Formats: sequence, C-alpha cells, structure tokens
Amino acid sequence: MVAKTPEGISLENLSKRASVYIDPDCDLYLELQYLQSADFHKCTCFDLKLLTSGKKPNLKTFQDVQSLIQQGKKRETKLVLRENSWPTNSPTRSQLWPALCSQHHVGKTMLDGFYWDMVNQVFGTTELPEKPIMLPPFVDSTHCLPYHLTRKGRAVADRVVSVLGYACPDITYSPTLYPITAILLHFMSEEECYHCMASLVAPKDKVFITQTKLLYEVTWKTVMQIAKKHAKSAVLYLTRLCPGQKSERIFMDWCWWVLGGLPFPHLVRVMDCFFHEGIKVFYRVSLAILILFHKHSSATNSEWDADTIKNDIDNALPKFCKNIPVSPTKLLRTAFSIRALSSTYISRIFLKTEMVLKSKSVLSGSKQMVRSRSSDNLPTSQSQVNVQMMSHTLTIREKVKSDRQSCRAMLFTLWSWLPVRITMYQPVLLYTTEEHGCSLTTFYVRVEQHEPTLLMIKTCNNEVFGAYCSSRWFERNLKDDRGQRQAYFGTGETFLFSLYPERAKYPWVGIEGDKGLGHGSELFMAADSKMITIGGGEGQAIWMDENIRFGKTDRCQTFNNPPLCATGDFEIRVLEVYGFVECE
Repeated sequence: MVAKTPEGISLENLSKRASVYIDPDCDLYLELQYLQSADFHKCTCFDLKLLTSGKKPNLKTFQDVQSLIQQGKKRETKLVLRENSWPTNSPTRSQLWPALCSQHHVGKTMLDGFYWDMVNQVFGTTELPEKPIMLPPFVDSTHCLPYHLTRKGRAVADRVVSVLGYACPDITYSPTLYPITAILLHFMSEEECYHCMASLVAPKDKVFITQTKLLYEVTWKTVMQIAKKHAKSAVLYLTRLCPGQKSERIFMDWCWWVLGGLPFPHLVRVMDCFFHEGIKVFYRVSLAILILFHKHSSATNSEWDADTIKNDIDNALPKFCKNIPVSPTKLLRTAFSIRALSSTYISRIFLKTEMVLKSKSVLSGSKQMVRSRSSDNLPTSQSQVNVQMMSHTLTIREKVKSDRQSCRAMLFTLWSWLPVRITMYQPVLLYTTEEHGCSLTTFYVRVEQHEPTLLMIKTCNNEVFGAYCSSRWFERNLKDDRGQRQAYFGTGETFLFSLYPERAKYPWVGIEGDKGLGHGSELFMAADSKMITIGGGEGQAIWMDENIRFGKTDRCQTFNNPPLCATGDFEIRVLEVYGFVECE
C-alpha cells in the first residue's frame, strides 16, 4: 500500500521531487517517519494545495533570478524572492540558494576540490567517520537542529561545520551556524553547502551569521529595541504578563522563534529571502511573529489566553510558532509590510547597541561574556605581524626598543576599540605620506573604495591621534535626491582616538541616546578636492588641507571630544591610512 498525503499525493513521488533528499551521491534522506507524520502533512499543506488544485502559480524560474543577480539588480532580486512562493519541494533552490550565497563571497574563488582537500587535511580521509565528530567550541549543542536529517545527514552537517571551524578560527560563538548548515543540506551537496556557509560568514558589509558572544547579544537587544517601536502593542502585552526582567529573557531566544519554531515550509521561504538580504529578514520575521502572536492571543476563544501565556511565558512564542496559524506567504507579507523599518534604521540600532555593550564591557571589566580572542578584540595570530607593522606610524623607523614596545601596547589598545567583526580581518597599509607623497588626489585614488579605513596622524610635536572611518571616502561624490553632493556622510560607527600623549577613544555621542541631539551630532565625514574633515558641529575634530601638511583640531558636537593636540593647530609629520582585508 502506497502511503499518501491528505491531498492524495504519493509520498514516494513527493520525496523524489521534494526537498526530501539532500545529496543523491551521498544518499542522504529525510527520516521516513517524518514524511508519514501529521506534522509533515500539516506543514506541507500550503504547498501541496498548489500542486493539486490545478492552478499553477506564475513563479519565476532560477534563470529569471540569475539574470537579475548578474545585472546587479539587487532590489528587483529582493522583490522576486519575497513574492515568489516556490513550493517547499521545488528543485529551483538547488541552484538558487548557491547563487544567492555566492554574491556575498569575499576573497579568491574556491577551486574545485578545495573543500575535499580541507576534509582530507582535517580528518585524514574523505570517508565519513563511524564515530561522532567532535564539533567546534563555537557550536551550541542545545541548538544543533537537524531538521529531520538522517543519521548520515547529521554526520555530513557535523563535518561541514567542523571544516568551517578549522578554516575560520576567529569564529568563537555562533549557535545559528549549525542549523543554517542543516537547512542548506536539504537542497544541495555537501561541497556546495560548505561554499555557501563560507560565503555567509565572510562579508563585512552585511551580517548573516553572528560569530562572537558579543554580536549574538547585540542581535537580541537590537530586536528588542526595534520591537518596542514597530511591534509596540505586542511588547506592551508581553510586558504586562511578565513584569521586570522576564520580558528581556523572552527576546534572548528571538532567533529560535524562526530557526527552531517555524514549520519547515515557513522556514524555507524565510531562508529564500535571508540568503539575499541577510539577518534583517530574521528581524522582520521575528516582529511579524510578535504581531501575529498578539493578534491571535487577543482573539475571542483563543487558546492563547493570558493565564496560559503567563504560566509558561518562556515557551509561549516557540509553541505559537510551531503551530503558527498563517501560511508562509502570509507570514512574509506581515514581515515585509512593517513600515519605516529600513536597513539604515536597523543598522543604526545595531551599531549603537554594539558600541554601548562594548563600552560597558571595557569600562566594567565584565566577565559575563565568553573571554576569547575575538570577543576581547585581540589580533589573531595571522594578523599580529600586520598590526605591529602599523607601529611605523608611531616610531617613524626609530629603533629604540622601548619605543617599539610602547607602540605595540598602543596598537593593541587601538585594536580593542575596533568593531568586533573588523578585528577578524588583517590591516593593510593603503596610503602613507612617506611613500605616496602629500596629495589629496593620491589619497583618494588609493583609499576611496575601501570601507572601513583607519587614519593615523603623527604630528611634528609627536602627538599621535586619528579616526576610524566607517564609510568609503568615495561617498563624497554621491548626490542627494536633488542632485546635490552630500556635505557629510558616514555612520555612528565612526570614532576618534588619541594614542599619545594620552590614550582615549571618543565615540559618537548618539550611542548614549537620541534625546536632544541636533544636526551637528551626525556630521561624521566630509571631503572634497581641498580638504578632509572628520566630526563637525561648533568645530571640527580633525581637518587637513589639500597638501596633507597642515591641520587643526577642535571640540565638535559629533564626538564631544577635546582638541586632539595641545595647540589645536598641527603640522603633519606622517599620515597613514589602513584598510582591512580577509586573512589568507
């Protein structure tokens, strides 16, 4: 007797064309009992109805999406991914997901066979070991979600994650990495899965997977902040049910509402968008879950009455997600219809939260976070040589041993001030007045396409100070809606620093809150053919002339800094600019 779904489709036929298998070469299949379970029937009903109703949705093909990607039409690609509800079993994803992930790859393209060479290097063989593989320490064992992979499938997921940990030693805490690996394996081979994951952990300009304890905390606090504004009623409802600190505890598990709670067909549609847009998709979906939870728990005759929620507040949202009463399409429409939730706004909240947490950690010496190479912001072994190369700015080739030791201490301090994700990259010298001359034109040619950059100045009085600049200097050429060049650009991640005679960091004033901040508080960077400015409002923190010879420094509203040198005016002895590249 052939087992069939409630809609009459043979499970055998469904399994052949569905996301039921992972890699035909490895013979990795989903557990048969899951295919026959009520959960599977319930989860796939939305897609199966499309297959059996006789109505064929007008869905885009992979070739349609690939054409948009190749033309660099990111917005059009985004809309197609949001609007096209491919069935869970669609073979489109076996091509679509690798193509989406490869957009974000940083560095050299991996050669064919690279992954298997790595497997051989790590395990000594390409055969799957019989014994369980010891996972890297950044994996959270309580969240190794297999999504109904067989034992062999889970072993493959273990191996992909282990090789990735070997190749990326700077990943210190990443609980979402394993589940995303397992999801990918439903639609592609082991080797393709590794390439996708390597692409997702590499980008500097877009977050897909957090890789440190600090950034993991930043994400849930970011969700909590944006929820207070964009899912206000739901947050107030939960706060009333769990006064005090309990409401914070709910948000700590926000990503598991999505990755651990949603039925698989819902999750797959979320991932369609995630692999293109990044973690902001998870943010939006989590807000949609809050909004829908509040709506359905407030409805008459709802099983989610206040007493039930209050008695099991920690599990209320995960349980709601597992039985979410809307289709994948409705979930995404709710998520993407939230207004005024722009990427710029999300990035601003994220960066502000990161800077606040990092500042608190430095000031209090808190040991609540995992102490590690990356979360402490110390240079990796691969980049320490490059960091010490930067001491050239501070010593100007002076060979005094004490000076060199002092410079290294200063640089390690500076390194600890950088955003956590940037510390995973190697600093590389882009421009120095000693080798490239004193010209703004040369400065722009060598520096303008790099993001971020680190400017270090040594004056003729031996003062050392500078700025971490979050945006490309090329943005000085960008125009606003009226066709006029923007006077100032940059983000709140920009900060000033002084290394000698005093060591101090001056972050953006906005990290302390938005109240009372005027236009002068967001004047981060400005430049043209005649000058460079960092910081503004009632003064300029750093100003340099077109010959990169003379400059001045004053207090400014953007950073609320004192003048960075005693006299205010200075003559530049050396200016050096560093960029950050992927470790090879």
